Amino acid sequence: MRLGILSDIHANYEALSAVLEAYSNESIDEYYCLGDTVGYGGSPNECSEIVREIAKATILGNHDAAVAGRMDYSYYYEAARHALDIHSAMLGDENLEWLKSLPYQIKLDQIGVHLCHGSPVRLEEFEYIFAPEQARECLSMYSELGHITLIGHSHLCKVFALTRDSVEELPPIDFDLEDGKKYIVSVGSVGQPRDYDNRASYTVYDSEKKRFEFKRVEYDIETAAQKVLKARLERNFAHRLFIGV
Repeated sequence: MRLGILSDIHANYEALSAVLEAYSNESIDEYYCLGDTVGYGGSPNECSEIVREIAKATILGNHDAAVAGRMDYSYYYEAARHALDIHSAMLGDENLEWLKSLPYQIKLDQIGVHLCHGSPVRLEEFEYIFAPEQARECLSMYSELGHITLIGHSHLCKVFALTRDSVEELPPIDFDLEDGKKYIVSVGSVGQPRDYDNRASYTVYDSEKKRFEFKRVEYDIETAAQKVLKARLERNFAHRLFIGV
């Protein structure tokens, strides 16, 4: 089975559209979204409706949880809070109800794949994994992990290979899973990459070949940025799209 795994769309319709067009050449059997469909961008309704239609399942992200009233975001910085307030007002009732229903984790145990937004250790706290010391926390639940755990949240492409007592960071390039190891992979962001590559990030996992692939595609950043400004969101949310940070 070939899975299309995407995350952190952040209301960027142009990036999502480009990714789905690119996926059309990948013979994908099922799509999964790892959360944060909303937040930051100018098209929360459009992106929510697309993800609802194409994804076999979607995980709850922290921005989704905030907009849906499922977490306290008063400690977020002002511009992020403002964006979440605007998105909460913009979203239609069906999209809000959808966000309220999303799970923190999905386990596809038949193919050894686990899906969550941040660290699987404390799901509701949405903790980051972008460094070996953060991945090392997962050793405490090694036996509970799937062969591969796919996450978003950091907007970075990262790969960590785990044994029962070790963590090794691998380069974020295509790789084949080995027996005797488990993997935590951060899939990057569709709508707001933060690795100084402004192309939208998306991934493919082939469960039969046990092969994971990172992919990037260019999109219409100018239009996406204009929509951010039109929605009266923080100007920096538009600017950062151009530089990928």
